[in-house]
Amino acid sequence: MSSKSLVVQAHRTLHLISVFLMGLIALGAVALTLASAFGVIPWLTFTATFGDLTFPEAGMITQIGLTVILASLFLFMPSVGRVMALERSHRDFTVSMNDVARAYHMCHTADRAGVFTLSSEFDAVRERLAYLRDHPQLDSLEPAVLELAAQMSQQARELADVYSDEKVARAKTFLKQRQEEAERQQDLIVEAHHALRDIRKWSQQVELEESVVASQLSQLEEALESTLPALGYTLGKESAEIVKLPQKPAAE
Repeated sequence: MSSKSLVVQAHRTLHLISVFLMGLIALGAVALTLASAFGVIPWLTFTATFGDLTFPEAGMITQIGLTVILASLFLFMPSVGRVMALERSHRDFTVSMNDVARAYHMCHTADRAGVFTLSSEFDAVRERLAYLRDHPQLDSLEPAVLELAAQMSQQARELADVYSDEKVARAKTFLKQRQEEAERQQDLIVEAHHALRDIRKWSQQVELEESVVASQLSQLEEALESTLPALGYTLGKESAEIVKLPQKPAAE
């Protein structure tokens, strides 16, 4: 038994003891007051003063007042009993529903695993009830609880068939394969991005080298165009051949 159950049980016991004592005290006070009224026993006697006022019958008034108060409290005891009975029934209902839920969960789990094979309603309920009765963790439950759980499980057999362990495992396997395929495609996309980045970088490098070569060729042509005339040659534009310039006649 858990600590919470022990606390609830102790509170219930103390409540019963306090109600019993309250009723006993109220009955005793009523009996004493009636006995005093009929002269069997004397009244409670003491004198009370308040300023200049003196109350010689304060004892009798106090006794009657306490008796009225205790009797009034005693009249509330039936309502207290009804409240306690309601709390007890509610607690019993909660415990029973928890037991039903636990038994139904075990029966539904077995149904999802394909333990039950009978199809007719009567045979299906009887098969489930036999399974619950033989279950080692449910041997302390009442037969009515097991029967209710078996009927609930039989009503939910279509749900157990749809979400059977085999179908759920197959769905999980399918989703796992799809996830692996998506991860593989993602890896290919990442590799493609890396390859594209390398190709783009290589292309830019080649273009840069080509521009450097073109610049060097242009500088070389300019150097040739400025150097060859001094040697008596010229660089043909169309044929790209070096043409010898005609010799000037010697001065006579």
